[in-house]
Amino acid sequence: MRISQGHLNLLELCPRKFQHTYIEQLGSANSPEQRERLAAGSRFHALMQQWEMDLPIEPFLQEDPQLRQWFHAFTGAAPTILQIERPSFRESEHLRTLEFNGHLLTVVYDLLLLTDSAAQILDWKTYPKPARKDLSQNWQSRLYPFVLAETSEYAPEQISMTYWFFQAQGAAESPQSLRFAYSTQQHKETRQSLQQLLAQLDEWLDRYETKNQPFPQIPQTEECSGCSFAVRCQRSTEAVNAEVFLNLAEIQEIPL
Repeated sequence: MRISQGHLNLLELCPRKFQHTYIEQLGSANSPEQRERLAAGSRFHALMQQWEMDLPIEPFLQEDPQLRQWFHAFTGAAPTILQIERPSFRESEHLRTLEFNGHLLTVVYDLLLLTDSAAQILDWKTYPKPARKDLSQNWQSRLYPFVLAETSEYAPEQISMTYWFFQAQGAAESPQSLRFAYSTQQHKETRQSLQQLLAQLDEWLDRYETKNQPFPQIPQTEECSGCSFAVRCQRSTEAVNAEVFLNLAEIQEIPL
């Protein structure tokens, strides 16, 4: 199975929702606001890739004021964002995979900058900066440097990951960032967490496939009432809306 940070986050959050989403390929219908946020984020990433490849970006900017605002924020902060000695390797939307415990870990770096002595992972976000502690526990912050350390000659201490947030609170505000240094200790902890979580996934998959036993549910919380799978999980008495469950193939693909 190909495993991304999104898979790991959902598996850790709610195994039953992971089953519905990735094993049974059921998807939840997003609200119009959610769909617009996802679409705007996808457009911004496409714009940044165009810019990095030195391809025309004016059509993007002319048609979308929000993109124009975010991109102007980026160019204004670019000397800080890209402050690194001349990289020997630089690539946007850089894909890496790592075979690990029978699964294929998959990451996509928005921008990867490599020098002889350092490796920097840059990631673009189109929402306001969250709490550092929350982001540090997200699997993206753990998986991305782990895969780079495992698939390169860089020591963990030579790797860092920086998030840039372009959805500023005020129009005059500059983009904000959060930088996470990596270490050998973090690498060991991430390896252990991955081994445990993927071993648990293998066990749940085996029970699901051989005994038709569903993945476990988490204790019921307030979030369950707002989950699109609440009826299927018998956590809601509301009638099932026929449009709630969609085939995953019909849902717009979201970047890893």
